[in-house]
Amino acid sequence: MDEAPAPASRGRHFKDGGFVLALLTLAVATGYGLLAPTDLRATTLARPLPEPRPGPVAELPPRPERAEPVLPALPARPRRTWSKSVTGQVLDAERQPVAGASVVAAGREWRTDAEGRFALETLPADAPLLVKMPGFEKVAVEPAPRPVAVVLKPRVVKAAYLTYFGVGDRGIRNRVLDLAARTELNAVVIDVKGDRGWILYRTEIPEALAAGAQGPGTLRDFDALMADLKGRGIYTIARIVTFKDNVLARARPELAVIDTRTGKPWMDNENLAWVDPFREEVWRYNLAIAREAVRRGFDEVQFDYVRFPTDGRLGLARYAKPNNRDTRLPAIAGFLERARSELAPLGAFVAADVFGYVAFNENDTDIGQRVEELTPHLDYVSPMVYPSGYHRGIPGYRNPVEHPYQVVYESVRLIRKRAAHTGVRVRPWLQDFRDYAFDRRLFGVPEIRAQIKGAADGGAVGWMLWNPRNDYTAAALRQKEALAAR
Repeated sequence: MDEAPAPASRGRHFKDGGFVLALLTLAVATGYGLLAPTDLRATTLARPLPEPRPGPVAELPPRPERAEPVLPALPARPRRTWSKSVTGQVLDAERQPVAGASVVAAGREWRTDAEGRFALETLPADAPLLVKMPGFEKVAVEPAPRPVAVVLKPRVVKAAYLTYFGVGDRGIRNRVLDLAARTELNAVVIDVKGDRGWILYRTEIPEALAAGAQGPGTLRDFDALMADLKGRGIYTIARIVTFKDNVLARARPELAVIDTRTGKPWMDNENLAWVDPFREEVWRYNLAIAREAVRRGFDEVQFDYVRFPTDGRLGLARYAKPNNRDTRLPAIAGFLERARSELAPLGAFVAADVFGYVAFNENDTDIGQRVEELTPHLDYVSPMVYPSGYHRGIPGYRNPVEHPYQVVYESVRLIRKRAAHTGVRVRPWLQDFRDYAFDRRLFGVPEIRAQIKGAADGGAVGWMLWNPRNDYTAAALRQKEALAAR
């Protein structure tokens, strides 16, 4: 170990250090006085720097930093605004005009003409435009001083379904999102109001809260989930089960389908109650939920069970009006017409689920669903073309599960043919679950791929997979790497 220096030695070092420090300080002060500008030399400091004290190490006091010059503030750049008359044209990726595209601004909707052109008057000066068309990505347009040219990019939605409880289960949800990250899936259908009438997130609708629609699976971090989905580029579809609503029917029996034997809400084979499709109050309730879903960030609202019941003791069901074809069709079509008039100006697409049989039936299938009446009010129509669902067969196939391609192809083709007078796009639901009606076969890779091909060949714009357990057949889906290499 080194020995400590003797006291005399320490004193000598102390004096030497002090002498050196004094010389350095004098030199700096003299140089500063000679070199500094006149105005600085004449300045008296309000608080002078402390005199240097001798110490073991000589440190010079820091030189004051020169302040950066303060530049005058530049005037704020004015925001661009629209002129009094706003004109433009909507084109597709090949620069061809898009007729019938929606132009949305300030809570209103306009449609483009045959040349894809639009002209708007009295538009708020700083209101952004949203341009949308089924089968294409939405485009937001900021104010510009010249005519607007909007080019739409195709978007083919390929979705998987997440149930009311499935979306709240982190494991199930992440399993589906992982599929979307790895495969061709690019969208999710989420139960906003599921089969029992419960609403997924914390609703602010007084009627829903009063009815008890805030169910046991309420997702508390819903906004974070939506932000995550948007960050992943995932298209979001809000599924709203419409006229099958056990919560509302029990809370407000006057709005329910009534059992003529008991005077209480009528029940279907699942022991669940329905609300009356003829009731305006029921329409308003579901449309309030739909508007809230759009405000929460959904790209599309999909109405399911937008029909009259099909199972249970139907003869015992009493409605506000007589239940026949002449009344059913106006009720269902009228609700969808109202839905589109309220949701389209908010920037959302509107869709409805229908039975696959609707493609083949010329009547309303006894439930108020007929292609010609419904599709004029929709952006997307989604037939449930599950081969197992054609339990009576379709023309030419006694066992539809043996012909998944043909079943899907023919259903999509016929709906497109019958809806050719409208701008609706067909996006079917496909079967990704075990057959329950014929031979109990598993629906695996061959069956799912056959359905996907049938949908594409029939002219569908995308598809959606249904599995009640949210457990999807990954091997049937194309990998993103393979898609990128094409």
